[in-house]
Amino acid sequence: MEEKTFTVTEITSYIGRKLKLDPNLKNILIKGELSNFKTYPRGHSYFTLKDENSQIPGVMFKGNKDRFLKFEPQDGMKVIIKGKIEVYARDGKYQLYATRISEDGLGDLHIAFEQLKKKLKREGLFDDAHKKKIPTYPKRI
Repeated sequence: MEEKTFTVTEITSYIGRKLKLDPNLKNILIKGELSNFKTYPRGHSYFTLKDENSQIPGVMFKGNKDRFLKFEPQDGMKVIIKGKIEVYARDGKYQLYATRISEDGLGDLHIAFEQLKKKLKREGLFDDAHKKKIPTYPKRI
């Protein structure tokens, strides 16, 4: 009896179907540290999520980023990512497809506020030179 031989594509597709059918991997929360976070011109962001012993590559597509991301993720941030695990067939590797990213510990709005404050400070908008003196007797309010 002859043994069945599979192509690389067939095996990758088989493994991909297995991962897609696993309900534990469809809507998952994963905690870790961001590394190599980069947004490309089309708006998709790629990153690595890691802990002390392992790492997983991830992607957040522009639509999810525009809709749900309220701050700019930075390398080294501790985050919780909601998404799904699937096989990226071209490379034959599994990866995390992120739908939401939130910082582990601080809230998204607080992070966005702090980042905006730093940006405005770098632009010099908080410098004393830009402040107007309050008139002793205002003519209108």
